[in-house]
Amino acid sequence: MEFKQIVMERYATKLFDGRKIPESKVNELLEIIRYAPSSFNIQPWVVEVITDAKLKEKLTPVSMNQKQIESCSHLLVFCANTDIAGNIDKLEKLMKEAGASTGYIDIMRGFDKSLSEEQKLSWAQRQVYLALGNALNGAKALGFDSCPMEGFDPQAYAKILKLPKNLVPTALCPIGYAADKQKDKLRFPREEVFI
Repeated sequence: MEFKQIVMERYATKLFDGRKIPESKVNELLEIIRYAPSSFNIQPWVVEVITDAKLKEKLTPVSMNQKQIESCSHLLVFCANTDIAGNIDKLEKLMKEAGASTGYIDIMRGFDKSLSEEQKLSWAQRQVYLALGNALNGAKALGFDSCPMEGFDPQAYAKILKLPKNLVPTALCPIGYAADKQKDKLRFPREEVFI
């Protein structure tokens, strides 16, 4: 499928048919997400993959009772990771093992130190959306559907999933096979988007 077709056919699926996506396809999608771009390549995200029906049922009330949560094959919980320094340490190690130049590690450390805790969260959450974009288009490219979601209680998710403080649920992406139909895409005209 051509990329333009993927973009035009992808839509926010509101109801999935409950069929399970083969694990090989899910693993392909996870690789597409893993290779998403990020500033400095710090990759400040962690994605929790949920398939357990009872857990999805528990998450539904804190997701505005949206049907995607329980009807999807897999629920991807995109978490911003505010432990930027920890990721920089891991990245430096990977770079050294790969024989890559680590010359700009000090710049990364300076960037991290310049941010308040609120700024770290804001920056990491913006980075999460780069990975989410890969998930949305990747799912369609692999033959299944998805829905980007912000309609949920992040604090309740963190508590239910027992996440450490540095992982902040930021966006959800249920994936599966659509049980609804795509509607016509409504977008602003070009003249209003490009100036």
